[in-house]
Amino acid sequence: MKIALLATDPELYSHKRLMEEGTKRGHEMIFLKAHNCYMAVTEKTPSIHYRGGYIIEEVDAVIPRLRPSQTFYGLAVLRHFELMGAYSLNGSIPISRARDKLRAMQLLARKGIALPKTGFANSPADSKDLIQMVGGAPLIIKLLDGTQGAGVVLADTNKAAESVIDAFKTLNANFLVQEFIKEAGGKDLRCFVIGNKVYAAMERSAAGGEFRSNIHRGGTAQMVEITPEEKHIALEATKVMGLSVAGVDIIRSKSGPKVLEVNASPGLEGIEGSTGKNIAGQIISYIEKQASKNQPGLFNNIIRAINPSTPEG
Repeated sequence: MKIALLATDPELYSHKRLMEEGTKRGHEMIFLKAHNCYMAVTEKTPSIHYRGGYIIEEVDAVIPRLRPSQTFYGLAVLRHFELMGAYSLNGSIPISRARDKLRAMQLLARKGIALPKTGFANSPADSKDLIQMVGGAPLIIKLLDGTQGAGVVLADTNKAAESVIDAFKTLNANFLVQEFIKEAGGKDLRCFVIGNKVYAAMERSAAGGEFRSNIHRGGTAQMVEITPEEKHIALEATKVMGLSVAGVDIIRSKSGPKVLEVNASPGLEGIEGSTGKNIAGQIISYIEKQASKNQPGLFNNIIRAINPSTPEG
């Protein structure tokens, strides 16, 4: 098969591993920088071009791994691949659901999936009630477009929470206010879902003096056995989003496991390093099974090859 990895940085661990495993299994792997793609939008012969004037040839499958800042343009490119008949590991619509943190939580809540108490408001005039809505301080204030722990603040007092909310609103930033699960002790779970199975799980622990467990924030990770309830909630959250591959972040609370976030482009370095499992290989294996079921696109015969060695700008 010809598999395109649609991303930004070919040197990231996750991207190198996917390219490596795909090549090892005999596939033609092409790394495409999303911002270097451009599209011809026509009703008869839509096509995707690449910087330098190349037209991308028939692609059997696409692995989208888009940065949050790339979401709008990257999803436009991904939709065009879908239009042309390529199988997408995670579809454009499910990714857009997961990227909108508020919408994702609303969808999860509608399906009865346990979440931390969460509030959202438009005006700082509602700050006091918003804070009480989630049980008061300490609480978490989280930017909707933040990632890898960026834009997440722990407010220890109601007064501090009001100050942060006012500051965010002054910047016209959208954010959630969320209860702080103190008993979690700075730990959470990352469950790696592929299809209808949790293939691996790790427990992430925050560095000393830090409340965020993200590995990019100095957190550490180790393999962990999750409970049947945690496995069920991870699979259900992935299903609600409509994703095929997801990193579901769960926090353990006194009232049971709660979903923090469903990540549509979960990193591989932490989960492979802590569990010793070949997650990249499992993803390629899943693509092989699913892409073989995909019907050839109506327009696949009108596109020709891109040279993989072409400079990517």
